[in-house]
Amino acid sequence: MEYFPGIKTKATILNMQKSFQYFQKKISYRVVGKGEPVVLIHGFGEESHIWDRQIAFLQNHCLLIVPDLPGSGLSEIIQPDNLNKESGLSISILDYANVIASILNEESISKCIMIGHSMGGYITLAFEEIFPEMLLKFGLVHSSAIADSEEKKSNRLKGIELMELYGAGPFLKNTIPNLFSATFKKDHSALVSQLVESVLTFNTQACQQYYQAMMNRPDRTSLLKGNPKPILFVIGTEDVAAPLVDLLPQIQLPVLPTVHILEGVGHMGMWEAAEQLNRFLLDFIH
Repeated sequence: MEYFPGIKTKATILNMQKSFQYFQKKISYRVVGKGEPVVLIHGFGEESHIWDRQIAFLQNHCLLIVPDLPGSGLSEIIQPDNLNKESGLSISILDYANVIASILNEESISKCIMIGHSMGGYITLAFEEIFPEMLLKFGLVHSSAIADSEEKKSNRLKGIELMELYGAGPFLKNTIPNLFSATFKKDHSALVSQLVESVLTFNTQACQQYYQAMMNRPDRTSLLKGNPKPILFVIGTEDVAAPLVDLLPQIQLPVLPTVHILEGVGHMGMWEAAEQLNRFLLDFIH
């Protein structure tokens, strides 16, 4: 679904919905605008429309490729068996990076800029690990290169169990509001409620897969250290999922970091500080 219904954006989003078969599963993505190819990857409990305010702003400046990750939006869930993995092996963050590479292959794009939000940032880093020649530069929006701590892994396991008991919808209903700053939740409660309503039908197994993949991902700070590519970091001071204290050591690792710290913003800068983020993205892209 599209977010912000009835709210005017600066431009109408003129997009082309596309799909292809990936190991016999439908993967859906949108192609918007023209120019420099830029991939926008959504995070956990989201789908491609989470970027709509950025798409409306950026579509006149670049070619946007905006996928629904497997199991989200219009894309079908993939299983280990689909990928010819041995029985019992789970889907990994690298598997999602391979999906993005297949989308780029469908569009005959050999080089691009990639921006990932939260889990989308984990996928962006995995993409940099296996397809470095395809990335001109990349950005981490409220995301981190470090692996989950033991405490966070334990919390993800509990989340997987809760989703098994109650489904992804109720789980996301309880967790998503915590991603916003207190001020935004208070001043824009209707928008937060709108996002919560939109995730109530999310695929439970897909969300469990995402949690498993995030829990098992390795530390990828080595990909930042000494990396000569321009790398964007967008950080919220009120972000509890990708806290400032975790990000500060990472922004010192690349050769060419671009760092924007959003005061009073939580984990959802695409909504909480849309105009600021739009300018940051455009400056970074160009």
